[in-house]
Amino acid sequence: MEDINLNEAFIRNMERRFVKSFLDLFILKSIQSEPMWGYKILKKTEALYQIKLRHGALYPLLNALEANGFTKSRQELQKGRIRKVYRITPKGTQLIKTYQNFLKQQLQKPKSEMKGKNK
Repeated sequence: MEDINLNEAFIRNMERRFVKSFLDLFILKSIQSEPMWGYKILKKTEALYQIKLRHGALYPLLNALEANGFTKSRQELQKGRIRKVYRITPKGTQLIKTYQNFLKQQLQKPKSEMKGKNK
């Protein structure tokens, strides 16, 4: 098999596409490392992945994660302001593990097994 050297721009584009597709997972991973409020999540996502999230995209996703029990939020005083701070729940941690296991299994499947599903 030929060794292919992927350039940095291609890799960054691939990373952004992946993050956009699995945004819920990346938000959960972010708040798993530390509880955060919405604006901080926006800024962290932008800094890490060069993706600009709009409030209109982020907050419905945060509300859905909370409604499904993957996060919990509460009002806290942060930097002199009342903010809605999101924390991951055990169910959210389990969702991350499920995603990781699924992706690992998919990437480890032999080519012959993957071809068989396309028939």
